[in-house]
Amino acid sequence: MSTVRHLKSPAAPAPLANGNNSSIDVPTIVQGVIEDVRANGDAAVRRYSEQFDKWSPKSFKLSDQEIQDIIATVPKQTVEDIKTVQSNVRAFAEAQKASLRDFEVEIRPGIHLGQKNVPIQNVGCYIPGGRYPLLASAHMTILTAKVAGVPNVIACTPPIAGEIPNATIAAMYFAGADAIYLLGGTQAIAAMALGTETIPKVDFICGPGNAFVATAKAKLYGSIGIDLFAGPTEVLIVADEYASSFTVAVDLLSQAEHGPDTPAVLITTSEKLANETIAHVEKILTETDMSTAALAGTSWRDYGEVIVVDTIDEAYQVADSFASEHVQILTQNPREALDKMKNYGALFLGEKTCVSYGDKVIGTNHVLPTKGAARYTGGLCVQKFLKTYTYQEVKSEDASGELGKLCGRAARAERFEGHARSGDRRAQLYAGEKYKWIYE
Repeated sequence: MSTVRHLKSPAAPAPLANGNNSSIDVPTIVQGVIEDVRANGDAAVRRYSEQFDKWSPKSFKLSDQEIQDIIATVPKQTVEDIKTVQSNVRAFAEAQKASLRDFEVEIRPGIHLGQKNVPIQNVGCYIPGGRYPLLASAHMTILTAKVAGVPNVIACTPPIAGEIPNATIAAMYFAGADAIYLLGGTQAIAAMALGTETIPKVDFICGPGNAFVATAKAKLYGSIGIDLFAGPTEVLIVADEYASSFTVAVDLLSQAEHGPDTPAVLITTSEKLANETIAHVEKILTETDMSTAALAGTSWRDYGEVIVVDTIDEAYQVADSFASEHVQILTQNPREALDKMKNYGALFLGEKTCVSYGDKVIGTNHVLPTKGAARYTGGLCVQKFLKTYTYQEVKSEDASGELGKLCGRAARAERFEGHARSGDRRAQLYAGEKYKWIYE
């Protein structure tokens, strides 16, 4: 009989006022901002930007000249790196788009059914910038939307401590944004979703963000589309006895630094590796000069988890129960996870691959499902920016007449007389059927 052993469990930090590890009532604040922007437009947007970001420029939209001046301040190597990473993202997104196709099929003689993939017309991308300038999010959102064929993409990013995030603006520009706004937080999401005097309303909003941004997207969903209901970053590593415990520790902490509430989970068949990993994590946090050790250490203390199982198959089963955002496979045969696992945002196979590659450079999208959403959805991709429509055309009189008779019977079985009569009319026109109700 198998046994699951927890060598480290989450510390379960005590819940505070709103039961969400915060004394701030995020939903109430967000709802207030949304209603204010709805009623007062630009004036409300400016007031909240001043309040939260200490930012109140003449125009939140950057002019073409301002964008070029900003890009001129970005180091040449950074610009080259942005373009290299974006070429990777573009190549993968173009391959995704190529895998989709419009089609038309004649399912029966004279009955033609088709499918068309039509881009969303107006998309808003949010590029976060609270703790870090997350320029990689520009690649993942703006560029992917443009590859999908979205004709109008606007993008918002906040100032960081009152400063313009120059590299992020460069990334937004090179990704293909049609308009760039230096604006953040709930006010940016509300402005894009509702429209103001100077910020156009969009049909769809994508991009990661803090609790305020995520809550705003959730509250506005329905009036606009959104990519995902986002939560804190998650990482889960499946490792066997062949893995390097030091590599496991490094990779767990690489994601734990995202914030103080990042679940970092190790599932392994080796108790020796589990204990060594725990020791390495503590040493890295306390004895090296990791600049984000405080954040990573908080996540590790409160949300870190180490689980030992008997078999690799059991490791995959337990991993599937987490449905984690990022799942890294550090085993002797990593590709078997492609068959064994069903619930994950993205898989990272083998020691030569790491989650940080996916976050920053490799080309797959880093906007991924969290909080178990991988059980029912994947991450941001070209398909999210496309609306799959169907169309129908009956070209044959015989086919329409037969469908009319079938529709009449099927609709009356459900007691939909109006539907039935629509079918009857075609049966009359094209199959010579007679119905008492038809008086023409």
